[in-house]
Amino acid sequence: MGRMTLITGDERRRRWSEEDRVRILAAIAEPGAVVAEVARREDICTSLVYKWRRETRRTPSAGASGFSPVIIETPPRPSATLPPSNGSDLRVIEVELKGVRSVSARMRLAVIAATLKALRS
Repeated sequence: MGRMTLITGDERRRRWSEEDRVRILAAIAEPGAVVAEVARREDICTSLVYKWRRETRRTPSAGASGFSPVIIETPPRPSATLPPSNGSDLRVIEVELKGVRSVSARMRLAVIAATLKALRS
């Protein structure tokens, strides 16, 4: 037999504390988590969990500005692994996302612009 929750008083809905919301959203953010399973375990409607997740994604956190830090450094000296520069339109790019750094390479400005455009979307 399933569990039953009895709500007494004038209020017909449960009120979820901010700590409960954060805990439930953290549980669905774990790798391999299934929203329906977490919702069932917490005795909450899946649509409410999806609503909370949507609201959280729309509301930027207090410290988030939406921008990524950019560090401009002098280019490294040419090495044997990089092809020799044969034009002024070649630049070096290094991208770091979520702690993962891509390999630096000499690229044409158009390729760098296309990479940055793809990262923005």
